[in-house]
Amino acid sequence: MAAAGNGPLAGLRVVELAGIGPGPFAAMLLADLGADVVRVDRPGGSGLNIDPAYDVTNRNKRSVLLDLKAPDGPEAVLDLVARADVLIEGYRPGVAERLGVGPDACLARNPRLVYGRMTGWGQQGPLADRAGHDIAYIAITGALGMIGPAQGPPSVPANLLGDYAGGSLYLVIGVLAALHHARTTGEGQVVDAAIVDGAAHLTAMIHGMMAAGGWQDRRGANLLDGGCPFYGTYETADGGHMAVGPLEQQFYEEFVRLLGIADEAPARKDVDRWGELRTAVADRFRTRTRDEWTAVFQDSDACVAPVLSLREAPAHPHLAARHTFVDHAGITQPAPAPRFSRTPAAVTRSPARPGAGAAEVAADWDVPRLAEASGETAPRGDRKDDPMAGQEDR
Repeated sequence: MAAAGNGPLAGLRVVELAGIGPGPFAAMLLADLGADVVRVDRPGGSGLNIDPAYDVTNRNKRSVLLDLKAPDGPEAVLDLVARADVLIEGYRPGVAERLGVGPDACLARNPRLVYGRMTGWGQQGPLADRAGHDIAYIAITGALGMIGPAQGPPSVPANLLGDYAGGSLYLVIGVLAALHHARTTGEGQVVDAAIVDGAAHLTAMIHGMMAAGGWQDRRGANLLDGGCPFYGTYETADGGHMAVGPLEQQFYEEFVRLLGIADEAPARKDVDRWGELRTAVADRFRTRTRDEWTAVFQDSDACVAPVLSLREAPAHPHLAARHTFVDHAGITQPAPAPRFSRTPAAVTRSPARPGAGAAEVAADWDVPRLAEASGETAPRGDRKDDPMAGQEDR
């Protein structure tokens, strides 16, 4: 069965050189929006250390199995490139070139190609060749230093801020912008998406506020970083938490009224009494359970919401009504986003199994040699230029 082609990117062909983290997520986003994404997996595995059937970042894709270190491996990739609009890779700088599938080789085969490169440090700079992961990338941009309480170390925000917000989403933006250029001019180009660049870019508003004197360069001292008592989280009687964010006066007034502290709460603009206000709010939240407080605030404009776990989130009434999560092949997962009125996207394929799509792709893309690559070959040797060495390639 050929690619379903749901969504606004139907007809777009993407080659993804297998990796982990932000590259596959970016390719998943393109696939969710209708692109025909062919993932080039390598013998021995190249994804997360889980059963491939559960690697949701490989949904809506097809997979072929190619050994880029075998004599005919690079040429098979270039055959795909000749028929593609986009290529995505997440190797360390120079690795794709050594393997024979770098930008020069690919653009020589297809001058209209958008070649997307996903790395942590970028293609140039003193750290470009060094190993790294999300936490280090957001550390040097100042983003990590903003997150957490005033006392103690910064809080680790999983790998959402660097890998996916600063990495995947910026790669997709860059690819779509370069596609527009390619279709207007016939010229392909390289998109250098570095997580350090994207994560730094995300802090633009904060840098402006700091320059204007409206943000202190330390944690827990500002309006949006937990320093403000009416923008943060509070524990409830059952050990749950509520998220509070009534920044505007009218929302704040509704918040303290429903919380039951309107008569005793200090004025919201009295910064010198914020500690007193925080204590009053915390003490009050500890008198009821999370579900009880959810019921109190659910029909209000007080800007209060329960803090849910990943397993709880799909059942929230608002998310359930919007079908924000879907069940596909027994896996509950986020639905494609954003939404389109004329070209809706959907989850149509389970996570691609390595090599399982070789015959389909060989026929659909007219690349006969792929038909021979439907099964795994011997594991790769351990070499210095292994493109997936702990995914330090990013």
